[in-house]
Amino acid sequence: MSFKEKREKLVREIIETGFLRTEEIIAAFRKVPREEFVLPQFRDHAYANEPLPIAAGQTISQPLTVAAMTEALQPEKGQKILEVGSGSGYQAAILAEIAGNKGKIITTEFIPGLAKFAEENLKRCGYKNVFVILHDGSQGYEKEKPYDRIIVTAAAPNIPEPLIDQLKKGGKLVIPVGDEMFLVEKNKEIKKTFLGYYAFVPLKGKHGYE
Repeated sequence: MSFKEKREKLVREIIETGFLRTEEIIAAFRKVPREEFVLPQFRDHAYANEPLPIAAGQTISQPLTVAAMTEALQPEKGQKILEVGSGSGYQAAILAEIAGNKGKIITTEFIPGLAKFAEENLKRCGYKNVFVILHDGSQGYEKEKPYDRIIVTAAAPNIPEPLIDQLKKGGKLVIPVGDEMFLVEKNKEIKKTFLGYYAFVPLKGKHGYE
């Protein structure tokens, strides 16, 4: 079975679970080659619905989790999106497909080796609207604020205030806190919606665990 066939099979499986619903998000999952965002020795396992190790004790998230987070975030064409935790660059690629050429994805990574890995993967796949920044993303990224959407791909002890501050009014933030996932919506008031229980690596940095 080719990678394309395996990708289609995985997409159909996730659609059946109900975690993948939005047309634009489904299209992004069908297009992004996950095999380009895993370590060479795991390429044959790229379309297993499970997390895989990348480097420095980190993982590329389970596709089902990426789908759930992206659906909760509801990114749109032309938006500026901040991702905290580049990892291998896979989630950023999904967001880049949805945001399109007029959108801008800023993805921060705390670990130098992973920032380089993500940047190389994204560049090889031709993504020109994604910018990988070696930075403590637990503090957000002031230079590019405000953001339409913010997504955090590691578990925080609490919701970092800088992330809420850097979110546009009407913006959305998806973040794991401990083993719980939340959607945070910023309007006149801050609304928090519980999305379920998930396992993530700990967020590093000033507002993380270390």
